[in-house]
Amino acid sequence: MNKLENFVEGRWIQGDGDGQILCDAVTGQTIASATTQGLDFKAMIDYAHTVGNPNLRKLTFHERGRMLRALAMHLKNHLDKFYALSYKTGATKADSWIDIEGGIGNLFSYASLRKKFNDEVFAVDGESLNLSKNNTFMGHHILVPKEGVAIHINAFNFPVWGMLEKVAVNWLAGVPAIVKPATITSFLTEAVVKEIIASNILPEGALQLLCGNVGDLLDHVTSQDVITFTGSKSTALKLKKHDRILNESVPFNMEADSLNCIVLGDDVTPQHAEWDIFVKEIRKEMTVKAGQKCTAIRRIFVPENKMEDVWKSLNQSLSQTVIGNPLNDKVRMGSLVGKSQREEVKQQVQKLLASSQIIFGSLDSVEVVDADSNKGAFLSPLLLMNEKPFASTAVHETEAFGPVSTIMPYKNLDEAIALSKMGRGSLCSSIVTTRDKIAKEYVLGAGTHHGRILVLNKECAKESTGHGSPLPMLVHGGPGRAGGGEEMGGVRGVKHYMQRVAVQGSPTTITNITNIYQQYATGIESDVHPFKKYFEELNIGDQIITQKRTITSEDIDRFADLSGDHFYAHIKTTNFDGTMFEQQVAHGYFIMSVAAGLFVDSYEKNPVLLNYGIDELRFTKPVYPGTEIYIRFTCKEKLPSDNRIINKPEDFKRGDDIEKGIVKWLVEMVDETGEQVGITTILTMVAKNRSVI
Repeated sequence: MNKLENFVEGRWIQGDGDGQILCDAVTGQTIASATTQGLDFKAMIDYAHTVGNPNLRKLTFHERGRMLRALAMHLKNHLDKFYALSYKTGATKADSWIDIEGGIGNLFSYASLRKKFNDEVFAVDGESLNLSKNNTFMGHHILVPKEGVAIHINAFNFPVWGMLEKVAVNWLAGVPAIVKPATITSFLTEAVVKEIIASNILPEGALQLLCGNVGDLLDHVTSQDVITFTGSKSTALKLKKHDRILNESVPFNMEADSLNCIVLGDDVTPQHAEWDIFVKEIRKEMTVKAGQKCTAIRRIFVPENKMEDVWKSLNQSLSQTVIGNPLNDKVRMGSLVGKSQREEVKQQVQKLLASSQIIFGSLDSVEVVDADSNKGAFLSPLLLMNEKPFASTAVHETEAFGPVSTIMPYKNLDEAIALSKMGRGSLCSSIVTTRDKIAKEYVLGAGTHHGRILVLNKECAKESTGHGSPLPMLVHGGPGRAGGGEEMGGVRGVKHYMQRVAVQGSPTTITNITNIYQQYATGIESDVHPFKKYFEELNIGDQIITQKRTITSEDIDRFADLSGDHFYAHIKTTNFDGTMFEQQVAHGYFIMSVAAGLFVDSYEKNPVLLNYGIDELRFTKPVYPGTEIYIRFTCKEKLPSDNRIINKPEDFKRGDDIEKGIVKWLVEMVDETGEQVGITTILTMVAKNRSVI
């Protein structure tokens, strides 16, 4: 019998003994066995700390991001292999697409997120804070990668996505990972990890894999490690109470299965497009991955006067779902991952039946296509009805982790909100309504108990990713029963694997630490204008002080005529009594234009390719006729810019072949008294030295 391998300390190794038998969820045939018995779990932690962590920490955010992109491109070349194994988990092609290509999509998303960070091994967090009257003392926050390892303990339902959605985040942060997928579907995770390792894209020690239980792994974690868990609440709580985790204050991110819900607004009738949207969303959530999703809809809340119409529509829709062998093109719902999971679902349904009744489907039989329902782990979609949801606690506490959902009535929106909260915290909720007022009331009323709320109507339904689809740039987690954790979330997720440090010192010192120019730091004077320097030649702090220019009333009049901006404050004949100004005042945009005229070196071709934009332009003091202004112009920050990958000749655009970077410049507009009249950051695209201009 084939035995799965674990990837430990840079090598593939099988565990001792026979291990757990893994079967094809559709045919019941044995695939492999899996075990981690005999592995040295402490050595895994030490290896991650001493090899994987230093190797990742020395890479910059941009290098890590490009690493993720390269890995995603590599995995896309092996989709056929992954799909073939995914079918054996009971997943249809659509289910497998979510798991496999959705997981790879997370790598792409986090690869792009590198642009939100400096090209450094650390990150600057938030805005700086001036802590002194004379501008000589300040504070700033930075984020440094933790010196530990991310340990991911995942559920069976997404053996690829469950791994990639997590490791993409910790790798971008600069932290290695130990992945422990659910054993029952770990044969698919193993196949993906084998391709990851074979690619040689990751630095040594960045990834280890356990195809079996975690042994005494958690006995060796430290405060620098991070643990994430996806699965049942009961298992999560056992892990979270581990003595080592408590004593070391190890961060523990828990994403537990929850009683997610959907609400039909009382404004929606069968004549609305939203009615069909509601029905289709429920059918999709009940049948995709055979309902084995932590985000699946378990509770359905419907106005009491529409209950019969809704459940009849649902029954009709569910009856059209073809169940069977995922390899058959007609099949829309496959099997559960295994017979043990099917028995678990049936046991949970029996608990629900104490206060509910089945109105669609059967616990004991199911019609399947191109398969044997006795050999495979097939189960009929089950729609239950509970007519007294406030009198029953089981429906708000018991989750059948399969194609099972319960429909319940409510009298008004306050009741719908109250019922949604009876799940005591969920990953997500949805409301389908034609009225934004209803949506707002529900979001504000129910928001405390849900990690994500989807508002569905005909305007967004076509492009909506749906109730059960977490997105890389949005947080995935929820309060209470759902675990209180947050995964993904873009930059927010990356910060979970980093230590925030408040750094205090002089502006010059903080500039040298962060490699971002801080206002009032000592500038670097040069005989060469900064615009004449290539990207590599520029230094953070390169600075010029421009000549002065006197602003005249005629200047202001001409700018008003040129721009068409004849706001009363810019007209010299205005009576300024009762206004904020003493006399005619210059347009802020005129001052910005004057600033550009003072700092731009414009007569000769130079490495500056174009003006890329302006950030946070502020006008801080009125400029009246007769005022002299000058500009303090400083290189603030440098960001690399990757050349666009050209797949087809027709995709080529002028400039795509020029190697370049983005430079941010601090522009301080100052008057003759030394006071600041305006401040902004401008961005320019600057060529690198080996480019041809």
